[in-house]
Amino acid sequence: MISPNLIYYSFILFFTITIIIKVILLILNIKNIKRNYSDVPNEFQSIISLDDHQKAQNYTVAKNKLSITSIIIESIVLIVWLETGLLNQLLSIIAQVSSSPVMQGVCFIFAFMLISSIFSLPESLYSTFVIEEKFGFNKMTPALFLKDMLKQFLLAAIIGLPFLFITLKILYGLGSLWWLYTWAFIIVFQFIMIWAYPKFIAPLFNKFTKMEDEELIQNINSLSDRCDVNFKDYYIMNASIRSSHGNAYFTGFGKNKRIVFFDTLLKSLEQNEVVSVLAHELGHLKRKHILKSIILSSLFMLAGLFVLGQLYIMPSFFQAFNFQSNEPYLAMLLFMLISPFYTFLLTPFFSWLSRRNEFEADEFAATFASAKALITALLKMYKDNSSTLTPHPVYSKFYFSHPPAKERIEFLNSFPS
Repeated sequence: MISPNLIYYSFILFFTITIIIKVILLILNIKNIKRNYSDVPNEFQSIISLDDHQKAQNYTVAKNKLSITSIIIESIVLIVWLETGLLNQLLSIIAQVSSSPVMQGVCFIFAFMLISSIFSLPESLYSTFVIEEKFGFNKMTPALFLKDMLKQFLLAAIIGLPFLFITLKILYGLGSLWWLYTWAFIIVFQFIMIWAYPKFIAPLFNKFTKMEDEELIQNINSLSDRCDVNFKDYYIMNASIRSSHGNAYFTGFGKNKRIVFFDTLLKSLEQNEVVSVLAHELGHLKRKHILKSIILSSLFMLAGLFVLGQLYIMPSFFQAFNFQSNEPYLAMLLFMLISPFYTFLLTPFFSWLSRRNEFEADEFAATFASAKALITALLKMYKDNSSTLTPHPVYSKFYFSHPPAKERIEFLNSFPS
C-alpha cells in the first residue's frame, strides 16, 4: 500500500517542477524575443517589415506575460482547493442534493468545473479585449462573447452531464474493470463527437457556406484527384466575426467529412497558396496523422484510467489530501487535477511527434502542390497572425506543435519549386 505521505510529497515535487519549468521557459522565450526585437532575421527581410516583426514580438511577449500570470494564479487556486478543505465543503453541500452516489458525483464534478470556468473568465476577457484588441486581432463584441459563453455552458450541460452520468454509472456498476469499460465508452463517445461536430456543433458558433469560387474549386478538385481523396464540398467559415487570425482545417469523418477555410485566410492568400495550404492539411489525412494521434491519445488515456483504477480503492489516496470521503467520483476529480503535473515532462516528446507530422505534411504539400506557394502562404500567415520568428530554441522544442518558422522554411526550400 502506498503511504499518504508518498502520494502527497510526490505531488508537491512534480507540481513544483512543472511550475518552475513553465515559468523559466516563458521567461527565456520573452528574453530571446526582446534580444531579437530590432532586427528581422535575414531569411524574412524581403517579406516581413521591421514594423511587422516588432508587432509580432510585442504580441508574443504580451501573451507570454499573461501565461506567467495565469500559471501563478491557477497554481494558487489549485493549492487552495486542495489544502483549505474547500473541496470537502463543496462535497458536503452536494451530498445534500441527492443520496445517489452517481448523482452526487455528476453534480460535484459539474459544480467544480463551473466554478473553475468562472475563475478562468478574467483571463479570457483580458486576452480577448485587451491583448487581442490592442494588436488589432479582436473582432469579438461583448455581446457575442456572452452569447458564446452561454452556448458553451448549455453544450457542457447537454453533452457533459449525460457523459458524466454514464461514466460514473460504469464506475459504480461494473466492478474492478470499470476503467476498461470506461475507456471503451470514451472511445465511442469521441468518434460520435468527431462525427457530430462539423454538422451539429460548429454551426452553433459560426456560419459555414459552401465555396462558390469555381476556379478555386476546380484547382482544389484537381489537387484532390492527385491525392486520391474525395470531398464533395468545401466550406468557408466566418471566422472574421471573432478574430482576424487565419487558418484552415480538416474535420469530421464519413459523410460529415469537411475541409474548412477561414474567410480571413482566403482574403490574404492567392489561389495557388490556398491549394498548397490545403495540400498540407490533406497530408495529415493521407499520412494518417489524425488516426495515429487518436490511437496514441487512446493508449495514453487507457494507461491513465488503469492508474486511476488502482488509486480509487486506496484510502491513502484520499488521506494524502485530507479528504473526509472515499467516494470514487472524488478520486476521479482528484486524478484529473493532479495527473497533468505527473505527465508534464512528456510534453516535449508529444511536441516532437507533432512537429515530425508537420514536416511530413509539408513534404506531402511540396510533392502534390507547390513548396514555393506554401512558403509564401506561410510567410503571409506568420505576418498576418503576428507569429514570432525568433522563439527561444528550448521553448520551441518543448512546446511548439509546429516547427519554428526558420526550420520550416529551410525544409521547404529543399524541394524543387
